[in-house]
Amino acid sequence: MKFSEMPYHRPDMELMEKKFNTLLDSFNHAETVDAQKKAVEEINTLRNDFQTYASIASVRNSINTTDQFYEKEQEFFDNNEPIIKNLNVKFYKALGNSRFKGELEKKFGNQLFNLADVSLKTFDPSIIEDLKEENKLGTEYTKLVAGAEVEFNGEKMNLSQLDAFLESTDREVRKRAYETKWKFFAQYEAKFDEIYDKLVKLRTCIAQKLGYKNFVELAYYRMARTDYDAAKVAVFREQVLKHVVPLAAKLRQKQKERIGVDELKMYDWGHNFNSGNPTPQGSPEEIIVNGRTMYAELSPETKEFFNFMVSNELMDLVTKKGKAAGGYCTMFNSYKAPFIFANFNGTIGDVDVLTHEAGHAFQCFQSRNFEVEEYYFPTMEACEIHSMSMEQLTYPWMDLFFGKDTKKYKFVHMSSNVLFLPYGVAVDEFQHLVYENPDMTPTERKQAWLRMEKKYRPWVDYGGIDYLERGGFWQRQGHIYRSPFYYIDYCLAQVCAFQFWSKSQKNFKAAWQDYLTLCKAGGSKSFLNLVQIAGLRSPFDDTVLEPLFKEVEDHLNSIDDKAL
Repeated sequence: MKFSEMPYHRPDMELMEKKFNTLLDSFNHAETVDAQKKAVEEINTLRNDFQTYASIASVRNSINTTDQFYEKEQEFFDNNEPIIKNLNVKFYKALGNSRFKGELEKKFGNQLFNLADVSLKTFDPSIIEDLKEENKLGTEYTKLVAGAEVEFNGEKMNLSQLDAFLESTDREVRKRAYETKWKFFAQYEAKFDEIYDKLVKLRTCIAQKLGYKNFVELAYYRMARTDYDAAKVAVFREQVLKHVVPLAAKLRQKQKERIGVDELKMYDWGHNFNSGNPTPQGSPEEIIVNGRTMYAELSPETKEFFNFMVSNELMDLVTKKGKAAGGYCTMFNSYKAPFIFANFNGTIGDVDVLTHEAGHAFQCFQSRNFEVEEYYFPTMEACEIHSMSMEQLTYPWMDLFFGKDTKKYKFVHMSSNVLFLPYGVAVDEFQHLVYENPDMTPTERKQAWLRMEKKYRPWVDYGGIDYLERGGFWQRQGHIYRSPFYYIDYCLAQVCAFQFWSKSQKNFKAAWQDYLTLCKAGGSKSFLNLVQIAGLRSPFDDTVLEPLFKEVEDHLNSIDDKAL
């Protein structure tokens, strides 16, 4: 079914709760394993229906945040999502207490039970009102950023449209665009501070109600991390500091020399070549046509997937007034259909989104027939392997999008992936500091951010912008507000994606087969088990990063970037 034709109805919560509880009662009193299996199937149908309406409302709200109808519907789901969580907790408790647990594990796999155990550690009915408030604050942040309307070059535009000017070959244009962007954030600094301060204190309160010292441990359970903890993540950050930060510093130095500036300011970061950055050729419609060609040639599975996405209008890609910022992939469970949301603005990011979010959607498409919704997507760090690896596995087709600038694109893309890692771990350590010290003032949080920048990105030069010089840069990162502790997942996945790139250099067919195996497994296994079945090594292994990034550095050094 086409997205535009998907019907939407606000769920009747009273009726749904009644049906859910009746099915749970049937499950708990079932005399046979088959009767319990049947109850699980019916519960899954009920959950899928609710999730589908929630996703339709969320996507339509993202596409137009000024649409009052879907704004109200988003408020409805923000308020009722905790109630669904409560019902899920009851379901998970019933699974764990089933007298047929062994037989159910054989049918559904033990990862469902692992996820159920973790989920039970994150919820109690006493926090329902707190969760509603948390959702409300997250939506408030999204709306604040999405509603940004700035004036630049005599035109009114949103932040995604403004970002395109940060890649201009004219340094003065880049500087003005940069100043305009951060003027908006500085204008609403007090509001950004207020929202985040409320979120930190609220999440701390939730954690303490559940018996945790602070929010950190609860956050790891919320992210369903069943086979690693904060200590392992801390070791990983140190490995990035040791083996990736020096390479990232060299890449910024190379950029400085390549574009010929005395001092590399932050507003220069988006400008990679004086001859102009690589930009996708053609209109958004032509990019989609080329995407169709690429995925048709990559594999029979990707051909089927992309045709399905196009023919069912399952992508909304072009930025416009009132549209929420960023990009994401979601799923309409009842239709077994992924959906890609993005903000094309004429930069290389348009193609990155087409490959990144398509990586998520392709995995979802491959695992859409699992019997439980918990397996449609894996945990987040594993999800990001699919997306980031798809970006690099599609390198052979980049000439479709960039023509003569293809070499430029590949150099910039790989360099950007290296440069991202220090930022990603800085965001992660910053969040640990914030939630371990929840009584920090907004000023103290900004000072903590500056310490992270100095540690992981010592090359940063904010170009005299007061708001940034005082430590406000992190407030642009929606994940920090809406998805705490998510950001390290990108870093772990990027290390896995570089491993896929390395494998593809030696044997592309074998690398693709491993990737396909990973996608088909969906969320049926934990992160480290998925890494293993994909033929990859754990990012937590302290012998992985040094040789991997030596290979990446050698590859980048083999390219004469000044000649591009």
